Amino acid sequence: MRQKRSFKLLSHACRLILACTFILSGFTKVIDPWGTALKVNEYLSIYGMEVLEPASMTFSIWLCGAELMMGCMLLFKVRIRLISIFALASMIFFTLLTLLSATLLPVEDCGCFGEALKLTPWETFFKNLVLLPMAFVVWWRYRPDRIFAFKPLEIALTCVFFSLSMYLGYYCYIHLPLIDFLPYKVGVNIREAMQAPSVAPGESETVLVYRNLKTGEEREFSLDDPEWQDADTWEWVDTRTTSDVPAIRPLISEFALRDAEGDATGEVLSTPGRLYMLCVTSFDRLSPRCARRMARLVEHAAAEGAQVVCLTPDPLYDVCWHDFGSGEVRCYNIDASTMKTMLRARNGVVVLDDGTITDKRNCRDIRP
Repeated sequence: MRQKRSFKLLSHACRLILACTFILSGFTKVIDPWGTALKVNEYLSIYGMEVLEPASMTFSIWLCGAELMMGCMLLFKVRIRLISIFALASMIFFTLLTLLSATLLPVEDCGCFGEALKLTPWETFFKNLVLLPMAFVVWWRYRPDRIFAFKPLEIALTCVFFSLSMYLGYYCYIHLPLIDFLPYKVGVNIREAMQAPSVAPGESETVLVYRNLKTGEEREFSLDDPEWQDADTWEWVDTRTTSDVPAIRPLISEFALRDAEGDATGEVLSTPGRLYMLCVTSFDRLSPRCARRMARLVEHAAAEGAQVVCLTPDPLYDVCWHDFGSGEVRCYNIDASTMKTMLRARNGVVVLDDGTITDKRNCRDIRP
């Protein structure tokens, strides 16, 4: 059967479809290693394997880079016999995983295409059901070939694909994603995106849904409840608007800034002109090099007449100011998940011009 022309054509079509799927899936995830690591941590939390979370970033870069590499090797028929085994094994594993995610241990999104394309677990499961027979066809077609009989050109291409895939993930880790699929992309006006539908008082209530990182229990909080700001205990899941009449959820409805004086979201976003929002995950872990870059940025902002604020998920129990080394900056609380969505970096800066995002940079890329 392997020698029949019809089967060869079928195997070529299956190989190309698999290659394009792996390339698309691997690329959309490897350019956003921070987002992929968050999804990996979600799965580890669900399956009670939190002890592996410190390695989630390394694993996300390796996994997504390997998927991109596998797609390239399928596309160019590089050691196709060996790659067909990996493709079939991965499709079997992820088909079972998505079935589990859709039934016994449900998740909201499988994350198979990163932030570029959202699929429910059931949609992902049926996608995998279609791809699984294709992987079997490709494996069966090249089953007689020798597994490790690498030609010099295949060795060279394998090294090139591996190096490019892993470097792409590492580059986006130390900088920012090459393509931003998230709501807080450059060009978005946060104030306009937050505008909610007009609802009469008393008809709706906005609640924040968080998952306890230790127990996995989900709990609803009101906007005024400060307990959800503890990023070490709670992980954001959803923002819901309860109403007798269904309301349209704003694109960036969860964006909120607070301090001891209350909600400061409107005050900060209505700042005229340029505003630098310094994002700091933890002041205790802020490296001296990053602090110096932020200090120079504060000096640069003062020279050009721009405003500077600091956003952090660290709990603030009073009106807080932080001195990076060149003057104090007003600090506000922001939800850890919101900050991770806005800026895929541990520390960095988001630049607003009249409420519109005009630039985002990892801390190591701050060059005032």
